[in-house]
Formats: sequence, structure tokens, C-alpha cells
Amino acid sequence: MHHDKRILLVEDDLNLGLLLMDYLESEGLQVCWRRDGLGGLQQARRQPFDLCILDVMMPGMDGFSLAKNLREQHPALPFLFLTARTLQEDKMKGYALGAEDYLTKPFDEAELLCKINVILRRTAKTAPEHKPEPVQIGRYHFDPTRQELRFAEQTTRLTEKENAVLDLLCQHQNRILRREEAVEKIYGKYDYFLGRSFDVFISRLRKMLKEDPEVSIDNVFRVGFILNVRE
Repeated sequence: MHHDKRILLVEDDLNLGLLLMDYLESEGLQVCWRRDGLGGLQQARRQPFDLCILDVMMPGMDGFSLAKNLREQHPALPFLFLTARTLQEDKMKGYALGAEDYLTKPFDEAELLCKINVILRRTAKTAPEHKPEPVQIGRYHFDPTRQELRFAEQTTRLTEKENAVLDLLCQHQNRILRREEAVEKIYGKYDYFLGRSFDVFISRLRKMLKEDPEVSIDNVFRVGFILNVRE
């Protein structure tokens, strides 16, 4: 399986933390377990990880704030949330932060392992069939390998998901990008929440591209989006 893969587990519940660590290590993963957000953040600075598993509800720095901090320092690091609450807002918030997946407690360890394997497989694709090249979007310059969008003197650093969504739009420049297909490409599957999360990325990108009136991301009702760059 993924024997050299390192997992950062941040979970304040002693019993669950021990249980998950034992289980995942018995499945051949290397697990580093921390019991609070700050500890998790410090650990991520010390060594590289392939995936973070973050409990949402923790005293001090909660899982969402931790994810935000991790995201800033390691834009490519995938994470999934564990939560005791089934609130839709939580799910939306998690996906909007760029989470790969979500598990509601109580959950089955085998289900967690299955999700971990899916994420590791998806993020380990070393030879992508599409090689992201720098591209001109109207007066913007987009460099997907550096996750940067430049306009005149101003450079915006994109998160991994924003970058992936913009790259996908660029591949379909002036053509329709079907929403479900796009969501599937970005997340590896489609569901309602992922669709809503994808829309959040679209509106963020719209804001980033608003300086050039010749560039727009337009909705195609019930079908998807078009990145329009007018000549």
C-alpha cells in the first residue's frame, strides 16, 4: 500500500487518538499524533507530511483555524476533517477551506482508511496527463506551477484548489466547462457539497480576475462555466 506515507493526526480525544494511531500504523502508515492545533502546526513545520487528519472541535486552535494555517505554509498538503457535528455549515466551511474529505464521528476505521487511500492515490499522481503551462488570460499572467496570478505589478498567490480550478478553466478557455465534470476532476468525485464548494472557488477567482474587463467567468445556466477572454 502506501508504506512510506506520513500522516499528521491532530485529535484531542485520548482514546480516539490512540485507537486511530494504532490502527493506521498497523495498516503500514507512519502516524505522528498531536493533541492540539498548535502542536500540530509546529509538527508540520518540522517535517513533511503526505496528509493531515484534523479534528474540527478542539480547545484553543480548532481544526478549521489549523487547516487555514497549514494551508498558508504548505499549499499542497491535503487534509481531511473529523467532526462530531453533522452541521451542513461545518461541511461547507471545511470544503471551502480546501478539505479533501470529511468524516462524522462515530465512524468506522476502515472507512477512514479507505478515504485516506483515495486521497493518497489522487495526490500522488506524479505524471499528470496535462502539463500546466504559464498562460496569458487577457492582461493577467497565470503560472500554475508557481500557483501565481499576476496583473501588472500585483501578484496573487493561489491555494492549491484555486490554482487547479483556474487551470481547468484555462484548458477550456472560451469553451464550456461542465460543472459536474469539473467538480469530479478537482475532487475525484461529485456531491452537492463539493459542488457548492466549487462555486466558492469560482466566485473567488472572479474577484481575482475583475481588473480586466475583457476577462470574465460566466455562468451557463444548469450546465457550467466559461472563462471568456475577449480579443
